[in-house]
Amino acid sequence: MSGTDPSRAAGTDPDPDSDPGRAAVAWAYQRFEPRAYLRNNYAPPRGDLSSPDGVGPWKLRCLAQTFATGEVSGRTLIDIGSGPTIYQLLSACAHFEDITMTDFLEANRRELGLWLQEEPGAFNWSVYSQHVCLIEGKGESWQEKEGQLRARVKRVLPIDVHQPQPLGVTSLAPLPADALVSAFCLEAVSPDLASFQRALDHITTLLRPGGHLLLIGGLEESWYLAGEARLAVVPVCEGEVREALVRSGYEVRDLRTYIMPTHLRTGVDDVKGIFFAWAQKKAGAEV
Repeated sequence: MSGTDPSRAAGTDPDPDSDPGRAAVAWAYQRFEPRAYLRNNYAPPRGDLSSPDGVGPWKLRCLAQTFATGEVSGRTLIDIGSGPTIYQLLSACAHFEDITMTDFLEANRRELGLWLQEEPGAFNWSVYSQHVCLIEGKGESWQEKEGQLRARVKRVLPIDVHQPQPLGVTSLAPLPADALVSAFCLEAVSPDLASFQRALDHITTLLRPGGHLLLIGGLEESWYLAGEARLAVVPVCEGEVREALVRSGYEVRDLRTYIMPTHLRTGVDDVKGIFFAWAQKKAGAEV
């Protein structure tokens, strides 16, 4: 969820005695409003999936095409910094039987719980589920797709990507995971590029050697809105994303970019585009 759609997840240490930049990010996120974020990024115009050139169809297509290769599969998957969104797992859920969702903010974890438990007032993701079923072309109904995802999400946990052990010392998630997904998290909770790199290093410890990371984020973005909160983002370019992945011990399998069209620059952020990266952790990689 970002102004694009960063899963503003948050992962920062709220202790003011720790790194001041990270502490400032943590305090800023206490004003994050999940529903405002969802309205800004998942309702029209950005939430309009009818145009194949839109940002939503592009993200869903990147994910569906990658999972369709059959190479990104296994038993366990962790979604790093889920925010209040579930779209990033709609293609993944056919390939992993044990999925962990995570977020730093309790408000986002509550929002996820509403959808997972089919509570009244939960955000309606059916348009996204229908679109994924359409592009996957398996003849599956959107109700079946959502039912499978709900059944395979086994837990929703707190996370702090700025800690060496992001899920805590005694993790409730099976580790190491076979795959990681992270959408609009790392750049949205890091005060600078060095912090972004360290956060990537930290989450990489949760992934088995040979496992896969699918990473989505904003390009050249410095801020986004979520209700009363105006949240800082570390601007990254395609080359910096590639370099960070290599430094964390990955082979970059695919790296795509999307330029945000003028009509989708709605004033809720200053994002210039989006990146999608598929990376594989090298055997023996140490971070």
